Amino acid sequence: MGRTIDATPPPPDSASGERTSVPESEEDGARRPLVVGVAGGSGSGKTTVVNRLLEGLDPTSASLLHHDSYYRDNPDLTLEQRTAINYDHPDSLETSLMAEHVRLLLAGQSVEVPEYDFTVHRRLPATRSVEPRPLLIIDGILVLAEPELRDLMDIRVFVDTDSDVRFIRRLGRDTKKRGRTVESVVRQYQQTVRPMHLEFVAPSRRHAHIIVPEGGKNEVAIGMLVARLRYLVARGG
Repeated sequence: MGRTIDATPPPPDSASGERTSVPESEEDGARRPLVVGVAGGSGSGKTTVVNRLLEGLDPTSASLLHHDSYYRDNPDLTLEQRTAINYDHPDSLETSLMAEHVRLLLAGQSVEVPEYDFTVHRRLPATRSVEPRPLLIIDGILVLAEPELRDLMDIRVFVDTDSDVRFIRRLGRDTKKRGRTVESVVRQYQQTVRPMHLEFVAPSRRHAHIIVPEGGKNEVAIGMLVARLRYLVARGG
């Protein structure tokens, strides 16, 4: 892959203006939460990687935000119209709201995160409260493709998994958990998932500090990431 599994951010890139150091408060020099972004194609194993990271850390030390909690609501559209939306395009997500929530958590404030129902493509009336903690993990297929989110991250991770494995995982997930038919999953994959992966997700890999092949099955990468995060969280404390 040409990269070492080391969560230490590289030197700043003056061209991109991306933040590449553990943040500090401008007022008193105190450490703010460490922000870790985890991206990768649909079905790549991002959730497994995130869960493995959380399992290896003190559960009280980390907060979690999912990009797909921020899908736009579109209450004025019919179910048929909502089903036809390209949910793999950046425009389908309210990324500005997620970025605002990240900034609030960095400032020590709690946030109310939308809850999304994938069976009807609507936000639920209820929200999920997220409290600020020393570590904030944000995940989603497009989190590294969005400069507004990328600029808030200290460590950027891309989970790299073969396309056939990703498709099989997505097929199982969408038919079992999201009420989809096999035909609809295949059609969506051909019409939007694959084209959007090639246009947005795959190119965002170049923004990653760390690339994790094989997702949560990569014990070496997971172990090194957990150890590094433990160190950084403890240093921040």
